[in-house]
Amino acid sequence: MARKLLEIAASIVKAQVAVSKISSEEIEQVLTKIFFVLQRLQKAEQHGVLLETGDESITETASPEKTNQLAAPKDSIREKRIICLECGIEMKQLTRKHLGTHGLTQRDYKKKWGFPMRTPLAAKSLSRIRSRAAKKRGLPENLVKFLQQKRSKASISPNSKT
Repeated sequence: MARKLLEIAASIVKAQVAVSKISSEEIEQVLTKIFFVLQRLQKAEQHGVLLETGDESITETASPEKTNQLAAPKDSIREKRIICLECGIEMKQLTRKHLGTHGLTQRDYKKKWGFPMRTPLAAKSLSRIRSRAAKKRGLPENLVKFLQQKRSKASISPNSKT
């Protein structure tokens, strides 16, 4: 029989209390954090999403309650994470596969939440890394050359039939 998340969280906290002294306020905070972490893990498992651990602790989750408290959708794009405004999961980037679990495309997601179409659905640090890599490869200069060639070809033969 599957145990409920609250029962699992309570047993984890019970084990922690048995090992170390924790005040009643701390017990409540730990129980809440563990419950939200378990909830996040369960959602990720159901949607087939891989969770990444990095500099941030896994206990720092974005529950749907926190997601609704964001001042603006743009606040969901943070330095090292982006919060999915549909389910509250934190990721480095919102992929097509993840948005598909909500029945959305990237375009639909941006329209629904009021993001400009050119806004990347990725953490700010990831966007900076990609920008630096593109500049290092010479992408801006190559793009300008390509657009100039395209314009010159279009102006030479707009509707010529030979």
